Amino acid sequence: MCKMAQRFTFYFCLILSLQTFIVVIRANESNQDVKIEVTFLPENCSQKAKRGDMLNAHYDGYLAKDGSQFYCSRSTNTGYPHWFVLGVGEVIKGLDLGLDGMCPGEKRKVTVPPSLAYGEKGKGPVPPNSTVIFEVELLHITRGPRSIEAFKEIDIDNDKALTKEEIKEYLKMEAKKLNTQKDESYFDDVVADVFHKNDHNADGTLSLKEYNVYGHDEL
Repeated sequence: MCKMAQRFTFYFCLILSLQTFIVVIRANESNQDVKIEVTFLPENCSQKAKRGDMLNAHYDGYLAKDGSQFYCSRSTNTGYPHWFVLGVGEVIKGLDLGLDGMCPGEKRKVTVPPSLAYGEKGKGPVPPNSTVIFEVELLHITRGPRSIEAFKEIDIDNDKALTKEEIKEYLKMEAKKLNTQKDESYFDDVVADVFHKNDHNADGTLSLKEYNVYGHDEL
């Protein structure tokens, strides 16, 4: 089990009693189920993830058959939490289903059958036909990169380019809305990760094309 990096933790000053409950989701295209166990639910859970939202999360992956760990986001080369868009196939189908309705600060244990994970072929250290378990901590939710409205909201000076400071201020504003406490280093790390992955021409700003990855706004 990898250790939690303090700078990425929401609500680190807030100690709540552990709340646990289990939900089972049946995928329409599968006869197998995704099992969701909520292991921690923050007091403020008004903002919930939906399809098209961009999520920032840490997650650890385990093989259900023996409990061995095959992935840990905190021990990768970057150690950053992952940004991904929910519901569009950027993560396995089981996680697209299992993280729906999750709120910042919430922790879930998601058990995913092979058909909604890595299937008959497996992937990397995951053998074929493996049921996998992910322990997920959701850190942040924002509108996904398909949203023109989100781009305009972040683009304070309306110059059709997002600077690091504009994105940082937007993240701070979102955190303030949720009454969450984060270290300054959290924002710096998130912004650095966003630019590392999206500033393709390395000019220090994100154009509409670089930010709006999918080129349209149907979600």
